[in-house]
Amino acid sequence: VLLAAAVCTKAGKAIVSRQFVEMTRTRIEGLLAAFPKLMNTGKQHTFVETESVRYVYQPMEKLYMVLITTKNSNILEDLETLRLFSRVIPEYCRALEENEISEHCFDLIFAFDEIVALGYRENVNLAQIRTFTEMDSHEEKVFRAVRETQEREAKAEMRRKAKELQQARRDAERHGKKAPGFGGFGSSAVSGGVTAMITETIIETEKPKVAPAPARPSGPSKALKLGTKGKEVDNFVDKLKSEGENIMTSVGKRSAEAAKVLAPPINMESVHMKIEEKISLTCGRDGGLQNMELHGMIMLHISDEKFARIRLHVENEDKRGVQLQTHPNVDKKLFTTESQIGLKNPEKSFPINSDVGVLKWRLQTTEESFIPLTINCWPSESGNSCDVNIEYELQEESLELNDVIITIPLPSGVGAPVIGEIDGEYRHDSRRNLLEWCLPVIDAKNKSGSLEFSIAGQPNDFFPVHVSFISKKNYCNIQVTKVTQVDGNSPVRFSTETTFLVDKYEIL
Repeated sequence: VLLAAAVCTKAGKAIVSRQFVEMTRTRIEGLLAAFPKLMNTGKQHTFVETESVRYVYQPMEKLYMVLITTKNSNILEDLETLRLFSRVIPEYCRALEENEISEHCFDLIFAFDEIVALGYRENVNLAQIRTFTEMDSHEEKVFRAVRETQEREAKAEMRRKAKELQQARRDAERHGKKAPGFGGFGSSAVSGGVTAMITETIIETEKPKVAPAPARPSGPSKALKLGTKGKEVDNFVDKLKSEGENIMTSVGKRSAEAAKVLAPPINMESVHMKIEEKISLTCGRDGGLQNMELHGMIMLHISDEKFARIRLHVENEDKRGVQLQTHPNVDKKLFTTESQIGLKNPEKSFPINSDVGVLKWRLQTTEESFIPLTINCWPSESGNSCDVNIEYELQEESLELNDVIITIPLPSGVGAPVIGEIDGEYRHDSRRNLLEWCLPVIDAKNKSGSLEFSIAGQPNDFFPVHVSFISKKNYCNIQVTKVTQVDGNSPVRFSTETTFLVDKYEIL
């Protein structure tokens, strides 16, 4: 049983230590402090023993990688585990020095936990440890995307309201009347003055001057909240209220950034749609689809108010059983019966100058025939090296995949691979120990290809294989074929931007 794994100095000072059984801090520090005194100088050993424990160690420049085990532990297995621990440390630390180890201590502890569980070695290699510790969350990405969309909508609503308030003030001044009062200030004249300051601060963002302190506590937040709809907008304005004038300048900055992000392409019409799909897929190395999940969404962007009351005609030719879901404000009955996306209240308009998700879909399956691109990686040992044959085949021939990169992990410290036959190009990343197989396009005319290479290693070293690509054709055949106005049913010119991306695509 492995009791603890530690990196310590030559004097026995613990830098990082991970205990795999119940052990006090005093006990582990005492064991590590005793370790240098037990070593006999001039003798080359990889272990020393006391009456109760065995130390299995490996020198690393000015440090030691030490495993503390029971005396009846299998020393051959412990040496193999020690080698894996020693290979993990350079993955996270650029130099084998005390301050570098301390800086990345938590990364090392997480990696140590992947190697050993409850005192026993897990059957993992370096590539798998790297994958396990770098796991990301799809739910977190979705949450962030939704949050950014909500913030963009809140900013657009704030700008619109600010323009309305400024226009009302100008109209009042033009007719020689007092500016109308907004919010509960007790005096319409005061509220009109506050309104002017708010609108100038938001719209004329190049002015560094912000509203004076006396008028700030209640004025800006209430004026901005006027007529807003939805809880998200209120929350965002409350945030403005709490953070005061610093937020005022950043609103202008963030809106400028949003404008830069949303800068329309040359062919973007007044009604523009983004159709985006993301795939998350995990396959076994011996075949078989463990899980495939695909998420899609239609985002609507309207830049002209006269096209705000429209309906989208959707054509769904999907035969795989995809699950569709409309936005809560969209008329579900109209979509079910006539495949049209329109608001529940036909008199209302879609938001202007912001991306609005109107339809999303999801497909989850373990059906192998649904895999868009199959990868077959076949490593075979020959003497001290491994011959690796890897091939791809496009199963979904209607797709055209661009910038395809198939990433194969390589063993560390064994040099560059010797490439045999290859379709496409390759890149060897010696720092990260990766071989990247690059293919500009995979389509029906170029649906299969292969790569052969040899390098020292074992079959497990070449997994997991990762795939990334981008496509201008979506996987589920869902398209917007026509856009019409609510009044008169006349057709509206529109543009579409389709993207099919990889969130996760790996062969374990």
